[in-house]
Amino acid sequence: MSFTGWPAEAFEFYEELEANNRRAWWQEHRDVYDAKVKAPFGELDADVADEFGPLHLFRPNRDVRFSKDKSPYKTTAAAMTESEGGSAYYVQLSVEGLMVGAGMYALARDQLERFRDALLDDSSGARIVGITDELRRLGYEVTAMSTLKTAPRGWDREHPRIELARLKGLVIARTFPRARWQSSGAALGRIVEVWRDAAPMIAWLDDLVGPSTIPPREFG
Repeated sequence: MSFTGWPAEAFEFYEELEANNRRAWWQEHRDVYDAKVKAPFGELDADVADEFGPLHLFRPNRDVRFSKDKSPYKTTAAAMTESEGGSAYYVQLSVEGLMVGAGMYALARDQLERFRDALLDDSSGARIVGITDELRRLGYEVTAMSTLKTAPRGWDREHPRIELARLKGLVIARTFPRARWQSSGAALGRIVEVWRDAAPMIAWLDDLVGPSTIPPREFG
């Protein structure tokens, strides 16, 4: 079955969850989550996997071990697919609508070193500036999970690419307020459009940054 968006019940599910974030409520409404939220993500996966790779839906449970907020469930549903070069494509559903993005959200130490080396190079550095400038012109936010307040060690604060050098990742994102097209086949086109617009940035990241080779326990 082809992806035809998420029905209104999916957005309503998260609207109600925000007011009833308890295990008992979730268990009572689990069938709604499975049919109206999870199943459409599966249909989206079937339609995009050949071009972008398989989508992986994040678990709905929150990790509350180190959080003061003990609400057991996330109030968003999100899925991600990863390129062979380490970049990711992302889509998130919430009561507010959709957020679609692509890139490398948080770089490990070895990736960050390669990222900054590529920025220092006049050829590759100028290329990514041109790419991100064009993406901003198209209305995308260019961001990362975290950003330095000052220059990285060894960087001149007046360097022409200092804005990008402060980022500890590189992603584009577009937020779509809740609209009728999100419950129709048009949703597929909107999501794919974002991911295809990101293609030049993804190619740059995959070629010059690539996946981390640091074992997971050594991250950070």
